[in-house]
Amino acid sequence: MTDQAAGAPVRIVLAEDSMLLREGLVRLFDEAGFETVGAYGDAQSLLADLDRAAPEVAVLDVRMPPTFRDEGVRAAIELRRRAPRLGVLLLSQYVESTYAHELLASADGGMGYLLKDRVASLEDLQDAVLRIRDGGTVLDPQVVRELLARRGDPLASLTPREREVLELMAEGRTNAGIASQLFIGVGAVEKNVTSIFQKLGLEDSGTDHRRVLAVLAWLRR
Repeated sequence: MTDQAAGAPVRIVLAEDSMLLREGLVRLFDEAGFETVGAYGDAQSLLADLDRAAPEVAVLDVRMPPTFRDEGVRAAIELRRRAPRLGVLLLSQYVESTYAHELLASADGGMGYLLKDRVASLEDLQDAVLRIRDGGTVLDPQVVRELLARRGDPLASLTPREREVLELMAEGRTNAGIASQLFIGVGAVEKNVTSIFQKLGLEDSGTDHRRVLAVLAWLRR
């Protein structure tokens, strides 16, 4: 299916760390009549090539190198900053709520969030890409349910390990004490603490004690 109005195929860039899935998607997009002008194994490579590729729609996985957490969502936000009218499709196995609300709230450009194992047919994928290219929104119902559920309780977005770390923080333990209790390195604890701050929306203002605010959020649950 091509862009009938312009007489040219929709230009797509794709970021997916799995080589097999990446190549499979390129073939699917080709079969759908789209033109994949860039396929990358990580989000930063897509961002670096954005000006050359000049895509109409960017398709990204959520979890990619180097941390396999939320690189795709954060890259999508950066794409929107650089190219506000660019359509963005998150195609993933996971629902990442930390930055998804910010992405969905952006006014310009089409937006989609689909779960890989719930895309039933090539026609569904074709339709999603075209609707996003035209400025529409395409959301998997499961994504909507999870985002709404997590919106009311920011602690719901924490991983089991992050909840363990936060609980030990609430007990007054230092990072070293938490590391000893959980039999992990201090560096791993620091990464979890940083993630907790991000997910609870606790920015480093220089005036508020984020560790105390995180503990208060835990105690109010």
